[in-house]
Amino acid sequence: MADSSARAPPTTTGPALPVVGKSDTRPTWCPGCGDFGVVAGIEMALKRLGIPSHEVVIVSGIGCSSNLPHFLSSYGFHGIHGRAIPVAEGIRWANHELTVIGTGGDGDGFGIGVGHFVHAMRRNVDLTYVTMDNQIYGLTTGQASPTSELGHKTKSTPDGVIEAPIDPIALALASGATYIARGFSGDVKHLADLVANGIRHKGFAFVDVLSPCVTYNKINTFDFFRQRIYKLESSGHDPADKVAAWQRALEWGEKIPIGLFYRAERPTYEDLEEVLQAGPLARQPAGIVDLPKLLDEFV
Repeated sequence: MADSSARAPPTTTGPALPVVGKSDTRPTWCPGCGDFGVVAGIEMALKRLGIPSHEVVIVSGIGCSSNLPHFLSSYGFHGIHGRAIPVAEGIRWANHELTVIGTGGDGDGFGIGVGHFVHAMRRNVDLTYVTMDNQIYGLTTGQASPTSELGHKTKSTPDGVIEAPIDPIALALASGATYIARGFSGDVKHLADLVANGIRHKGFAFVDVLSPCVTYNKINTFDFFRQRIYKLESSGHDPADKVAAWQRALEWGEKIPIGLFYRAERPTYEDLEEVLQAGPLARQPAGIVDLPKLLDEFV
């Protein structure tokens, strides 16, 4: 299904500019980590879209997954725990000609960072947020995360998790995201499709990636997901149907859907913010500010 709200592809009039590829920094993840598939999927998506490296910024918080900006040849910003989205918003509003991608994990994004996640979605900020969801805190060596399943025994829950897990897809639907998808790091091509379409989408695009932690989570493994996942596009799901998206979002157990749950058109924050109508702030003249007059407006 074509997305009529998609951004126009980049155009160049001179020699082709370099696009995003691997950087000189090698990934430091454990061998077999699902996040290798995620960085490959993002790289594949950006190459397909042909966006020049200098027009892409990848922002992260803290965690194993949040090392991702180091491994690609775009601009990157390694922020603090749970704060990837506000940093990404600030970059986006300073220069909304840039393609901004936020990355992080389930602890980073759905724990300390969940408030930022919700408000960015209701604003419909035009950026893409990719989470590597492994149902565990990996960097701090295996504590329960907001998406850990009930009963999961971890270092912080030796008798099993007693809190119900967050459902990121349902939360995104409730909060107003206009592109909501789930990928699997064991299927890089399918994941690249979801990320590329998310980047092209005009509005907040959320891609939650099932990305197994091979070291600390022995339950939600690659085999666990391969036995359960099915693709929404092969099941007749209509991503324009929000009620159907809710029904699919609640599926978790013997069957776990991946693919595009929901897509809609709605004005973005950038469309509605009057100051940005004159172009990116980074390109607007600074001018001379009458500070007393400015302060009077807020008194």
